[in-house]
Amino acid sequence: MSDTQQTQELVRGPLVLLAGGTSAAGRAAARALLDAGARVVIVGSDAARLADAVRDAPGALGERCDLTDEDAVSALRERVHAAHGRVDGVLHLVGGWRGGGGLAGQSDEDFAFLLRSLTALRVVSRAFDEDLRASPAGRLAIVSSTAVARPLAGGANYAAIKAASEAWTRAVAQGFAKNARDADRAISGAAVIFRVKSLEGLEEALAAAFVALWDDTADAFNDVVIEVGAGA
Repeated sequence: MSDTQQTQELVRGPLVLLAGGTSAAGRAAARALLDAGARVVIVGSDAARLADAVRDAPGALGERCDLTDEDAVSALRERVHAAHGRVDGVLHLVGGWRGGGGLAGQSDEDFAFLLRSLTALRVVSRAFDEDLRASPAGRLAIVSSTAVARPLAGGANYAAIKAASEAWTRAVAQGFAKNARDADRAISGAAVIFRVKSLEGLEEALAAAFVALWDDTADAFNDVVIEVGAGA
């Protein structure tokens, strides 16, 4: 295969947006996607962290954006469309942890901090929903927690946000399925929930699991929960 042919194939690869992709998990996902021939846009709010993430994944592009701001995300969508076309995949990595202190320790301040993840998911998934439904292989994935299945008092805020995020993602999945039924065609979009006990040390495994979402048809993955971890 010539260099020109290879470049043309890469250009035809899926365009994937890593929302909150400046973390270790985002960097691992960027590298794995690039290795698989995808085009990657890393989105973050901190300029320095974003620059580091792009340097760590040669070939990835960076976009600075507050993903909780609807106007900012709309502007992001327009920039991405103008420069690269429609998005085929979104991996939602906006997150964080605050907890402890039992139920009495579940402060409103901590809840507001954690709520940013759900807000970003809602804003980003709405902004790129049309892209993902139009794509021949649209994929949306979030990283959730095993705490959803067994919430603890000291992590009640965190578990509640993750549960709400899962509900939102399942609603996206139903939308993909309904859109396909209404158009009388096979489903092409899949919304997936990855659950981890702790993401630390599993960044590469998560990246591989996300890339693998393009290895099968959408109906194999839509509205599916996948546990990522040792022995999972």
